Amino acid sequence: MIDPHGNKLVSFHLSKGELEEYSELSNTISSLTLSLKQQCDLEMILNGAFSPLLTFNNQKDYEEILLNNKLLNGVIWPIPIVLDVPNDFLKALDKNEHISLRNAEGFLLAILKVREFWSPNKKDEANSIYKTIDENHPGVDYLFNHTNSNYISGELIPIQSNKYFDFTHLRKSPQEVRDLFRSKRWQDVIAFQTRNPMHRAHFELTRLAMEQHNAKLLIHPVIGISKPGDIDHFTRVKCYQHIIKHYPENSVELSLINLAMRMAGPKEALWHAIIRKNYGCNYIIIGRDHAGPGVDAKGKPYYQPYDAQELISQYQEELEIKMVPFQEMVFPKRIKEIIYPWIKLKKRIR
Repeated sequence: MIDPHGNKLVSFHLSKGELEEYSELSNTISSLTLSLKQQCDLEMILNGAFSPLLTFNNQKDYEEILLNNKLLNGVIWPIPIVLDVPNDFLKALDKNEHISLRNAEGFLLAILKVREFWSPNKKDEANSIYKTIDENHPGVDYLFNHTNSNYISGELIPIQSNKYFDFTHLRKSPQEVRDLFRSKRWQDVIAFQTRNPMHRAHFELTRLAMEQHNAKLLIHPVIGISKPGDIDHFTRVKCYQHIIKHYPENSVELSLINLAMRMAGPKEALWHAIIRKNYGCNYIIIGRDHAGPGVDAKGKPYYQPYDAQELISQYQEELEIKMVPFQEMVFPKRIKEIIYPWIKLKKRIR
């Protein structure tokens, strides 16, 4: 099985005594209520999906990522994972101070021992990640209008995971997915990243990829944050559960990932490959306009259709997980097509 990114899957272990000690400490220190995006990022750090990250990026790693798509130690990492805080919170904060990280209901998720804080240049960040400062881009809009102006980092201490009550059997960590592959004796596994319901073209391209590489398939849909207007994950998961019945027996697994997408096109595709490598996949399908946000106000695409494939190709040797590139699938000539607007289809499957 392929090694995790950075050669080791990150895991955190606290003794019962340490857990009790930090839980008591949490009642005496400042608390930061995390946004949904921050909760997703925290979960991905703590369960090892963002290996080799042990915490939110510090300033040096952040700057190196923006410049070179790498951490300071030279490991590929294209998207900064940062913890933003408001000005009034930062003013009351000292270095080496502990803060509680909580969800909107007040449940304690982790404690951060603050090591540093800084104010980023958001335009530089947007240009590096999204290649634009156009606020019609959903990632840029979130960065400029929904992200605080200060970032903090430090030592991360996990306390408890967010509790979920839907599809719990499908919410598997990287270690759990790896264990599942081992139990099934799967050696070669192709990851299929999606934020939409799967349709016939998706089915055919995944089936073809499996045949070409004599591999199994992990359908790995994002159920965290994706593009505004996307179909809710409850509906999508039911679609995935239905479609997997049409694959050969013992050839496909469905697992959900609570990832906060950035809609960053090429850089996000590279990031998705790293994440699926941590889940034990040694192939990933990268199709047309992977993780693209659509078009700008003038109807022009933010990225060219195959920019993502080109960027991954540049890092293929270092990346280790192999790209399975696909172009847009079309019907043969003279075949009758049924044109059905996507908006109407979304309404029907909801």
